[in-house]
Amino acid sequence: MSINFYSVNAKYGCFSNFSNDQVYVKGKTWKTSEHYFQAQKFAGTKFELEIAKCKSPMEAAEMGRDRSLPLRKDWESVKNNVMREVLIMKFWQNENCKKELLSTGDESLVEHTDKDSYWADGGNGKGKNMLGQLLMEVRQVLRDQEKFIKSLPEKDFDSHQEEDEYAAMSNADKFPIAKYKAKHGLVTY
Repeated sequence: MSINFYSVNAKYGCFSNFSNDQVYVKGKTWKTSEHYFQAQKFAGTKFELEIAKCKSPMEAAEMGRDRSLPLRKDWESVKNNVMREVLIMKFWQNENCKKELLSTGDESLVEHTDKDSYWADGGNGKGKNMLGQLLMEVRQVLRDQEKFIKSLPEKDFDSHQEEDEYAAMSNADKFPIAKYKAKHGLVTY
């Protein structure tokens, strides 16, 4: 079975990048994940800042899709990682979104619309559904993070040796989200 999503006003609306959930990434608070994603098409330029100021995610999307603007040269090779990064941060930082995503169990997640055949299923199930695929990855990362946190001892370390061994572990070993970001070449802040 699969769970279809698209509209921000329907069940699972927070799975949409247009949902009204702020996200803090790279030292800035973005109005929505759509604002961040579209702005990264023009990272380091004045257009990145202009998209950040857009009043709505639709306005940010329209500006980001404007092909008269200078799209960064590596966009096609980095767009999935940009989306992955913002989704990790969005669902990690927004507790209600995180609960909604984790509530889907192992169901397949499908952005169902005929308006997009790359990020969505194309309306007929033949699209790539990259947003759905990335959300399922993020869901697993969040599960791993929760499992790790639950495994932490409830008491202090028994010895300085245990504390020193823990301190010597890399952040990637301590925190599944950091490990996931390292695996996919994402920057850890």
